[in-house]
Amino acid sequence: MTPRRAAVIAVGIVVLALAVGAGAYLSRPETPVAAAGPPTYVDETESSGLSHLYDGGITFAVGGGVAVFDCDGDRDPDLYIGGGDLPAALFRNVSTLGGPLQFERVASEVTDEPRVNGAYPIDMSGDGIVDLFLLRAGDDLVLQGGGDCAFERATSRFGIPIIEGNSTAFSAKWETGARLPSLAIGKYLKLDEQGTRTLECDVSNVLLPTADGTGYAGVFGLPPGYCALSMLFSDWDRSGHRDLRVTNDREYYVDGMDQLWRVGPVGEPVAYTAADGWVSMQIWGMGIASEDLTGDGYPEVYLTSQADNKLQTLTAGPGQPTFRDIADRRGVTAAQPFTGGDPLPSTAWHPEFADVNNDAFSDLFVSKGNVAAQKGFAVKDPSNLFLGQPDGTFVEGAEQAGILSFDRGRGAALADFNLDGLLDLVLVNYGAPVRLWRNVGTGTAEAPAAMGHWLELAVEDPRSPNRNAIGAWLEIQLGEVTLQRELTIGGGHTGGELGWLHLGLGPTREAKVRVTWPDGEVGPWLSVAADGFAIIERGASAAQRWVPGS
Repeated sequence: MTPRRAAVIAVGIVVLALAVGAGAYLSRPETPVAAAGPPTYVDETESSGLSHLYDGGITFAVGGGVAVFDCDGDRDPDLYIGGGDLPAALFRNVSTLGGPLQFERVASEVTDEPRVNGAYPIDMSGDGIVDLFLLRAGDDLVLQGGGDCAFERATSRFGIPIIEGNSTAFSAKWETGARLPSLAIGKYLKLDEQGTRTLECDVSNVLLPTADGTGYAGVFGLPPGYCALSMLFSDWDRSGHRDLRVTNDREYYVDGMDQLWRVGPVGEPVAYTAADGWVSMQIWGMGIASEDLTGDGYPEVYLTSQADNKLQTLTAGPGQPTFRDIADRRGVTAAQPFTGGDPLPSTAWHPEFADVNNDAFSDLFVSKGNVAAQKGFAVKDPSNLFLGQPDGTFVEGAEQAGILSFDRGRGAALADFNLDGLLDLVLVNYGAPVRLWRNVGTGTAEAPAAMGHWLELAVEDPRSPNRNAIGAWLEIQLGEVTLQRELTIGGGHTGGELGWLHLGLGPTREAKVRVTWPDGEVGPWLSVAADGFAIIERGASAAQRWVPGS
């Protein structure tokens, strides 16, 4: 047994003991009512071994994504990061439980691909080993995971056609009974013969549906294409069907708009129009994040842009896709840099809802950075960390948290890399090294301190090709409050996460969790003690506790 593994198991036993001890409080559920302040983030880039650069000419200025997933079966999150003109890179997580963040480069001619904008983790084969969908300037690639962080090229094995272009958006969903997921792929500007971007939007956005339930039935176009930079399948109206949201960069299109596509299990996708209640919106669309912030069971949609960002909520319920903007009222417009003295408009990229201080109120991270040296927009443009408040508003906390940076931010992820119940931060920059911060709560690097209680869940259906239950909805009861979370693949900025769902619980020492599975079946309420990890398998009568290192 290695010293690292022994340490992980020893601390894991302590975590389990604390979780079991929490059972003494299970009869006294407490409702979250107070917001916490920003956590302390410690920059551990240099000491972590995470050394990587995303760079390249103007063709790669709109990429820079990171995939967060488990590539070696130990359930802690590893990293795959695009490189632009440089090779992409895979990093294995070797952090000790609760300790400093540590990564090791896993070099391979398969994963060290050039011209990668970003990647999304997805279990295409349903074998429990995560695969990667690589978005490239050229032809996209699927890398099939083989365990122990090994991969094989498998694009043709899955029947995915080669569609040349500069891919910058991706999302996936499973139809009931389908062996493979339906895939949506978005393109940005057309490439010339030398592989350099032009100034004309690529119209070859595509949907690969699994209409026959066993393989790809063909390719449907999603015309017109308006320079897509993010896509997300989401059950926006809770109908049980997942439609496709697309956000587009108005810098290059003419008479375009953001889009919502009705995507059924069979047949061509159909765009929602004004006749359906869809309202035209033209923004410099960069990234998408969705979360139910109002507690009505329907997801709000955050859209990053240049200048003001949007936070959309349904105007009159799920009857039609009519949204109104509440970003200004909630405090997340973020049209200019919040510090640094640059008065010009911001350029925002990756949005992500998560609870960084474990108070049970959703927070929002937004990466920012100038496209390259675009005139009229801020050069000193730091990323935002908006902290959720009990009244539904947000307040800025990035500088106080210690993540202030003036690099040109792109893709990012909030994930618990050392499995201590606190969300760490990785940020990909354009033309500057990747940055990594460890969340130490209210403590220090030498003595981290927890904030509120927390829970991390894995939702699995081992008998389905959709093992990770993408499309499921979770209800989490915390005293008198019920949170709702949708499991999705897509959105963000050229990268995403697949793994533990982190939940801040505030003062609550027990959560009751119920899963509505992707086919609509509603599972039982399950009680789960706080401050630990749990796996919910379909059909199980109880959540299974998991101990790091086991």
